[in-house]
Amino acid sequence: MSHDTDKLIRQLSLVAFLMAERRALTARDVKSNVEGYSEMSDEAFARRFYSDRAELLSLGVPLQSQRDEFTGEELYTLRSEQYFLPQLELEDEELAALQTAFYLLEGKFAYAEPLRLALQNLALGRPGFVEAPTETASRVEVLDPDYSPETPGRLAKLENAISKQRTVRFDYWSISRDEESERTLNPYALLSDNGLWYVVGHDLDREEIRTFRVSRIRGDIKFATRRERDFRAPADFDVEIYRGRPPWQIGDIVGTARIEVRGDTAWWVRRVFGATGRLEDGVFVTDYSSIPQLASWVLRQNGRAVPLEPAELKRDVAAALRRVRERHEGESPRPAREAAVAESVDGSPDRPAGPVAPERFAVLQALLAYLLAACGEERDAEIPASELLERFPSIPAEELEEHLSLLNLVNFGGGCYTVYAELTDGSVHVDKELWGDTFRAAPRLTPLEARAIRLALEYVGPMIAADAHTPLSRVRKKLEETFGQFELARTPEPHVGTEEVDLVSRLARGMRERRLVEIEYQKEADSEPSTRLVEPYSLERQLPNWYVHTWDRTSDGARSFRLDRMRSAKLTRERFEAREGFEPTRLRDARTAKLLHDKAIARWAIERGARPLADGSAVREIPVGSDEWLESEVLSLRGEAVLLEPEELRHSVAERARALAKELGVERMRVRA
Repeated sequence: MSHDTDKLIRQLSLVAFLMAERRALTARDVKSNVEGYSEMSDEAFARRFYSDRAELLSLGVPLQSQRDEFTGEELYTLRSEQYFLPQLELEDEELAALQTAFYLLEGKFAYAEPLRLALQNLALGRPGFVEAPTETASRVEVLDPDYSPETPGRLAKLENAISKQRTVRFDYWSISRDEESERTLNPYALLSDNGLWYVVGHDLDREEIRTFRVSRIRGDIKFATRRERDFRAPADFDVEIYRGRPPWQIGDIVGTARIEVRGDTAWWVRRVFGATGRLEDGVFVTDYSSIPQLASWVLRQNGRAVPLEPAELKRDVAAALRRVRERHEGESPRPAREAAVAESVDGSPDRPAGPVAPERFAVLQALLAYLLAACGEERDAEIPASELLERFPSIPAEELEEHLSLLNLVNFGGGCYTVYAELTDGSVHVDKELWGDTFRAAPRLTPLEARAIRLALEYVGPMIAADAHTPLSRVRKKLEETFGQFELARTPEPHVGTEEVDLVSRLARGMRERRLVEIEYQKEADSEPSTRLVEPYSLERQLPNWYVHTWDRTSDGARSFRLDRMRSAKLTRERFEAREGFEPTRLRDARTAKLLHDKAIARWAIERGARPLADGSAVREIPVGSDEWLESEVLSLRGEAVLLEPEELRHSVAERARALAKELGVERMRVRA
């Protein structure tokens, strides 16, 4: 057997033995009775037992220890009521909604496999997974801009290092310096923010806490030492302070800016950026670490935000508008030829990596519970192998027999085994052994599974609440009562705004009941909101934003609306018939614009899908739903990118840059050459 297989048998048998005895046991008791320890020397046993205990604790197994006051020996216990999942009072609709979340996220969600195991355990003893995506799942699409086939593997390695408090080494591409170097990190937490994954920890080379974007890690993530533990995370570390920062606040804060926001733009700024600044009489006051990033945001508002302080911000805006105007007057530049060899953005090979299995211990726990639950009160059961492979897709078909054989070795000491399962002719025969009933219940969720559910709540929580006809807070509370005993301080709380939940719920109900919805919406290009009457057809979560795709009766055409710009949504009594052949999508009638990015910013554009050119610049093609949006996009690039196509819009961009300089009061400012 492999080292990993030996370890799994030891750990599962240790759990079984401690639960069966139901008394405090010494290390000597463990060494004498548990599979895999008895043949070891005392020194090897001490090392392995310490390692196994630490790993089981990191997996959420509630091993307890205390010192005997008379002998001084350490005594170990594991109570079954603490090991198994307590009865969770989820209504059938709530469980079905969670299963809908799985279908929405599968294939795009870095924690899809732990989420599947968590739902498998939650559903044990109830009707199983629905056989096909629900109607809600077919109405919602989730797009994760930072997902790649390598993402689950990288996150799994970092999760492992965080739980075991192990130092890691990896090569990292610093995009701002365009340099690749090896970094040594004590990882404290993983963070999903605005659709992007980050690892936060103590950078041992810089001797400070740093944040690294996971997609910029190159090659393998390796443990830096062979020790069981390398560090202890600071008790006062709070991952929340690294979350929700706008681009102009990433890095060390160097000052405070004041920006006037006009019309009803103040309402939108308060909703989206209220946590990163404050509004004082129509003025947005925000700290900043980067003037160029803040200037980019001001320019994207296209006149709805006026820089007041500092003077450096006004100068940067003035210089950017001058560059935009000059670069869009006259003929468009001729781009260089495409680079001969375009390296992949994340440094990984073109062939996608295979799926990464979740913790094998958790898979075996769930598989054992499933086999024994199939027996029920009987002594045996017959299960089609195809059913097991469908329920546990992380187990390859060719490895099913190996997994069953491993479970056959789990014992309670003294020759008392848990289960005997044999694969023959496409069917698995299960015999419940003497102690089998002990493991018939589902185990508690591991911390990784708990994180998967938390992230699912964050990614599609409003959809879960809408589908369950239950407030999201109630579903979350029930779930957290189940896994709340775990140390999840390193996992951020789901950030799901009440407004977002309410809007998704009303729109989902409108889709379900075919009812018209009246929305109050503020377009990015407008300073005042407008009222629309829409037929809602589908929702889309393109992280970090929600969109609803509709037929807009007010403008008599297909329209998509971003929910963070929706002030209200009211269901009307009027119903509508679905339009035959109408399949609404965002940017349904979009045309394509072509932008040429300067060498200075080309690598950021390449990271978002642009094509690198031989002179170091990059060309990016983007779908455009409106001229106003494209104008704001070009302005936000501060003259470091030029619009090539559509050719007829180049003049209007130049004119807008000239007019905007006057509107913002910066047309006469002296700027550095």
